Amino acid sequence: MTCLKALQNTARFKRGTHLDRWVFTICRNLWLNEIRSRKLRSGNGCIPVDETTPLIEQDGSETNIFASQVLTQVMALPDAQRETVLLVYVEGFSYKEAAAILGIPVGTIMSRLAAARKALAPMKATEK
Repeated sequence: MTCLKALQNTARFKRGTHLDRWVFTICRNLWLNEIRSRKLRSGNGCIPVDETTPLIEQDGSETNIFASQVLTQVMALPDAQRETVLLVYVEGFSYKEAAAILGIPVGTIMSRLAAARKALAPMKATEK
């Protein structure tokens, strides 16, 4: 679907733009539209973490438990913070790249990440 949308909108592609970022933005927008429409159709939000498959396939491992706890906390963040955390810390985009993908200033990326770290800090304190 993303490739089809990109091909349909080739006239909107600006020279000098990174193709991968442009296509990722299209993919992200399609995904967000799908999530929104599912919420409207079913009335449900995101899938609870405990209903997803584990990140690491070792049953009962400490790593799996901790990863699940972290993912639960990240998924509980407001949409804007969660999206920014996932782009920067999971996908590995730089602040500048994430800002370009989201169409916001780099300073907003920094403030969203600071707010997310502040929200997640109590979890780190209880881990010790």
